[in-house]
Amino acid sequence: MRIDQALDFLHASNAAQFESLSDLIPPELIMTLLGEEGVATLRRRRMPMERLVWAIIGMAIFRHVPMTQLVNQLDILLPGDRPFVAPSAFLQARQKLGDKSIERLFHETASRWHQQANHPGWAGLQLLAVDGVMWRTPDTPDNAAAFAKPGTQHGETAYPQVRMLCQMELTSHLLTQAVMESCAVNEMVLAEQLIERTPDHSLTLFDKGFYSLGLLHSWQTTGSERHWLLPLKKGTQYEVVRKLGRQDVLVRLTTSPQARKKWPQLPDTVEARLLTRNINGKERQVLTSMVDPMRFPGADIVELYSHRWEIELGYREMKHSLQQHRLTLRSKKAAGIRQELWGVLLAYNLLRSQMVKMAASLKGYTASQLSFHMASVYLIHELSCMPYLSPGSIPKRVAELDKQAGQFVLPERRERSYPRSVKARPQKYAVQKANKNNASQA
Repeated sequence: MRIDQALDFLHASNAAQFESLSDLIPPELIMTLLGEEGVATLRRRRMPMERLVWAIIGMAIFRHVPMTQLVNQLDILLPGDRPFVAPSAFLQARQKLGDKSIERLFHETASRWHQQANHPGWAGLQLLAVDGVMWRTPDTPDNAAAFAKPGTQHGETAYPQVRMLCQMELTSHLLTQAVMESCAVNEMVLAEQLIERTPDHSLTLFDKGFYSLGLLHSWQTTGSERHWLLPLKKGTQYEVVRKLGRQDVLVRLTTSPQARKKWPQLPDTVEARLLTRNINGKERQVLTSMVDPMRFPGADIVELYSHRWEIELGYREMKHSLQQHRLTLRSKKAAGIRQELWGVLLAYNLLRSQMVKMAASLKGYTASQLSFHMASVYLIHELSCMPYLSPGSIPKRVAELDKQAGQFVLPERRERSYPRSVKARPQKYAVQKANKNNASQA
């Protein structure tokens, strides 16, 4: 697909038809969750709660449309004398809806879509990754009180920020779960909330900042075959138990009294597998719970860790493609921020679930190998047009989505042209450089 065609699709997408996507989320599921949260519409209103849910999703997909204008463009109002809703009525409806129902809808649909997708795995394990991301909110007193402003070398930043931690299936970029809190809350604390919902028979990739024997042991022992993999943190002390292969050893790690106090089930020592490889002249070491060398070949494990970057790409898709480079969220209050963010995650998963179906029509490709930006533009356009189609032609248009999937396959990733480098921290005062003339005279 050429870029001019993609732009034509984007401009042709009319927010007034967005409700056609309701076929992708069962209306009865929305009604059930709203009823359990006590926010279901019990009498006839111009703007029912179940339809307002689609406005929250629409806020994420149609990021360029102002919130107060969005409801009037979306076809979510029941017939009445006035063709539009007052901005104050929309804000009151959002406050009544709250964020818990959108959060529950995200987790319910994430679980369904994850189970429906036939994800390829490795050694019988699903590949997952966990990492954090920061979201900037408007600088209002309510947001500042709820989310705080992260400190810098020279004071606080201008905006309160939300810290979010997500778990992502790496071959599809489908989110399986997420948690969010103030930026003052550490990622390790948020990671504890992901343990219970983590799927069995899975391998979760962490970065080295998540090294905590209490967290990793609880992750591994909760459920069935919930393995982990992360780089060895510098300075970690360990004892070699036995050699499993070349640069492949079983090690024993000693836990601290503080960790055992926080995690009562944590034993005095934990055994793990340490693998070492030389990559581009540098020694790389990874630590994992997969201690069986017969089932989990050591030659693949170190290379496997490079796939953790897929979750970073997913965050870029959310912020730059879905949110159209708008770095600051919309809502002025903390409850609205949470509601908005759960809507972003729900909208992202909604599009990704359709990309999984598109990738299934291709042989040898996964959804992570399709361009999210191009495919999402195309999907929004096609799904928006469905209300205008006759019932007999809809199956043909749905089949056409699969045929177009080949256009969105990404090219092979090139090797990095320049190596990563650590940039110097900005200094409070300008660095005075020696005068060349004075230097030569000296």
